[in-house]
Amino acid sequence: MVTAVIVDAVRTVSGKGKPGGQLSDIHPAELLGRTLRGLIERTGVDPALVDDVIGGCVGQVSEQALNITRKAVLGAGFPEAVPATTIDRQCGSSQQAAHFAAQGVLAGAYDVVIACGVESMSRVPMGTATLGKDASGPAVALRYPEGLVNQGVSAEIIAGRWKLDRGELDEYAARSHARAAATAAAGGFDDEILPITVTEPDGVRRELVRDETVRPDTTVDSLSGLRPSFRDEQLEHRFPEIDWKITPGNSSPLTDGASAVLIMSEDRAKALGLRPRARFHSFAVTGSDPLLMLTGVIPATRKLLDRAGLALDDIDAYEVNEAFAPVPLVWRHELGADPERLNPRGGAIALGHPLGASGTRLLATLVHHLEATGGRYGLQTMCEGGGMANATLIERL
Repeated sequence: MVTAVIVDAVRTVSGKGKPGGQLSDIHPAELLGRTLRGLIERTGVDPALVDDVIGGCVGQVSEQALNITRKAVLGAGFPEAVPATTIDRQCGSSQQAAHFAAQGVLAGAYDVVIACGVESMSRVPMGTATLGKDASGPAVALRYPEGLVNQGVSAEIIAGRWKLDRGELDEYAARSHARAAATAAAGGFDDEILPITVTEPDGVRRELVRDETVRPDTTVDSLSGLRPSFRDEQLEHRFPEIDWKITPGNSSPLTDGASAVLIMSEDRAKALGLRPRARFHSFAVTGSDPLLMLTGVIPATRKLLDRAGLALDDIDAYEVNEAFAPVPLVWRHELGADPERLNPRGGAIALGHPLGASGTRLLATLVHHLEATGGRYGLQTMCEGGGMANATLIERL
């Protein structure tokens, strides 16, 4: 039986997604290209053996337009014969890239493939793709006559309907920073982070090895003073459950970053003398209510576990993307999940959410965590704009 395995998984550090962030001076194609080159150098694989490179990116305009993954492959020095494509499943784009890559191996279409992702939110800010234009069209407007809402308002609706109070959200956010800071201090991210060298304005070269978005001194008290980000009085009559509690502190920050995973058949890995670190066990993807677009992680997880024939208690660690604090909290509540296994190294609230790169970033963190702890199964799930979610189950080898 053909199996699809992970040979290596790497990511860059996070950079604040605004001018002056530690990755903001690097073109996104260059950032992903360096990540691809670093992945190949770490494993010693001849890039000519790569059948395809599948990348995720959400803001596919401006410097991220025209198939940025192909530009990254060329910039990384891969042979011109190595193809590449860029996909958009919103926040789960590179998780979907990993699904497509692994499924290609399982189908016999690929022997060696890279799944990856990139987002430079400092250089291509959110909203650049539409520039105020209607991206939905009249048929969607007819189906949802009251209108859809942005993800921040969706997070507010979820927090209200599940009766999550502000203190609970801020407490979860502070925990994310504490766990990420503790992992970093113990060297827990060292193996997954691919150092990036930048040149400062004074000409000094500096190697970036620490996430810029992690704040070790974060406390519930420090978060409590932040104002809600998405207050809209016009929506209060429509959603009376909202009392405006989603802030920059209990949301993922705007982030720059890239990540990549080398995937191949187990037979090819052994033939190349490489050690498979984990195998893809099961996959799921689902649509969900586009108004409550962040809740898709719940049915996606249930679908995944049903396909795998496993219970949540069989899983050693869960990576649930922290787009906003209500997402993992509602997921945990609905599935009865163990909070100690949920985002054990911190999540996107601390480590950042570089949109198109987040899927393979979470996968890299999950693989390294399972290896460090001796866990067998790891589950990853990601809510996505428009009402969708991906879920992935891997098994450490």
